[in-house]
Amino acid sequence: MSFRSRALLPFAAAAMLAAAPVALAKTVPLTGNFSAENGTKTMPIGMVKGTLNTATDMLSYTLTYSRLSGPVQAAHFHGPAAPGVEAGVLVPIPGPYHSGMTGKTKVTAADAKDILAGKTYVNLHTAAEPNGEARAQVNPE
Repeated sequence: MSFRSRALLPFAAAAMLAAAPVALAKTVPLTGNFSAENGTKTMPIGMVKGTLNTATDMLSYTLTYSRLSGPVQAAHFHGPAAPGVEAGVLVPIPGPYHSGMTGKTKVTAADAKDILAGKTYVNLHTAAEPNGEARAQVNPE
């Protein structure tokens, strides 16, 4: 290695370290399956599929569902909560609601950590079940 190459080595190392956070950022795939919640008598099916960009905290999602008692009137990401535990709304999901709907929203850094830890869920609310008819715990793949 020449003197010139050795002289530039610290600068190259500093440049690599400065770029490290960008290199560590990634898009994490997320999934969750809908099932009945709150003792509802229906047997909802479907899923949440999405991604979380760890550099921008941008959450993208697709909701597919069927076999609910009626149209979805509200939907939200809730957390932090383990499976089966209820929690407050983290992020509202705006309508109009229909199976196959997509969207994206920015979340806080704290919410992103909860999402990556599997501590969030999507809740679908109907007129018959205003407290939630279907729930899908969201987990990183």
